[in-house]
Formats: sequence, structure tokens, C-alpha cells
Amino acid sequence: MEPLTPAQKELYDWLVHYINQNQHAPSIRQMMRAMNLRSPAPVQSRLGRMRDKGYVTWIEGKARTIKPLKVKKPGIVIKGAIAAGGLVEPFTDEQSNLELPYVLNQDDYYALRVEGNGLVENAISKRSASRCAHEDIAIIRRLAPEETVKNGEFVAANVEGYGVTLGRYTLDFSEVILTSFNKETSLKVPRTTVKIQGVVVGIWRNN
Repeated sequence: MEPLTPAQKELYDWLVHYINQNQHAPSIRQMMRAMNLRSPAPVQSRLGRMRDKGYVTWIEGKARTIKPLKVKKPGIVIKGAIAAGGLVEPFTDEQSNLELPYVLNQDDYYALRVEGNGLVENAISKRSASRCAHEDIAIIRRLAPEETVKNGEFVAANVEGYGVTLGRYTLDFSEVILTSFNKETSLKVPRTTVKIQGVVVGIWRNN
């Protein structure tokens, strides 16, 4: 799908928010005022391009029928399950989202559901170890393009020949060691075969 321009995205995000809050579509003039425009023409132009790209639709000739498409569910996507040994099993069907209102940019995060019990260090304070119980949720923050991980951090890593695994990261010269949550297994592989996807930033308790 072709991405929206900044101006189109601003209007699309406002539309989604307005309809979620009011349960009906706004008028063209409401959109014009919300975008700080003096004429409805730019709004109509943006809407036309957004429809061409597949982001909105409406019924021709009827007012207030605009409907956003591809509306993203709120929260963090739970993308898979992780066993105590560390290997991630991706979900192939649509999964529920975990709503964490304190996460400012939720596009930078995703989640994995824990299967079985294991130990994982508190990824935020790093002062103690806490039990990671069955059905708890591990919160993963994606790495920024130029960001690197530090020894001792728990990471989500795509390892060539193994798949995606979670473990404590240790760089040992030209090799990477990934130690599982429960510390029963470890994986030592060449650094060139490891692609870090994100860092574990916390555990959401399933109380």
C-alpha cells in the first residue's frame, strides 16, 4: 500500500480519532477547520488521494459517510509465543493487542506471550531476578537504525539456522552468546549470523 504524505496522514489520524470519539463522520468543513485550512478544496483533494490509496471510502452523494479503512487496533501486537528455552513460535493468525497507554510510540513495540515458567532479570531496573510465569507477556522494543545492544540485555534475535529466539545477549569477540530466560540453555553463534530485532523492556503480568 502506498504510504500517506504527512498532510494526508494528519487528516487520516484526525478522522480515526474523531469517529472513534463521536461515532459518526465529520463534515468537510469540520475537517477544514481541524486542518487549519481556509478552503474545503485541499481537504477534498487529500480525501481523494487517500481513497485512491485505499485508506478511506465513502458513499458518493451522501454527506458524512466517510469511513477510514485499515484502521490499526490500539495497543501492542502480540506476535508470538516464547517457551522457557527461548525459541519464539510466531502466530500465523490474527492475535489480540495489549493496550499499554503509557507507551508513547506503540509502533516501536510488540509483545510475546510466555509459555511455561522461567526466570528473567528485571529488564528495567536490572537489580533483581523475577519469575516470568506462564501467560505473562514480554514487551519488546524495536531497535532504532543505528542503535546497538549492550552485554547483559535481554534481546529478541533472529539467528540464521535457528529462527527467532529471546535471550541474554553477550558479545564474545566474533561470537554472540544468547542465554535463555531460565538459564538452562545457551546458544553460541558467529556474530554475522545474528540480527537483533529488539530489546526486552519489561514483563506484563497476567494476574
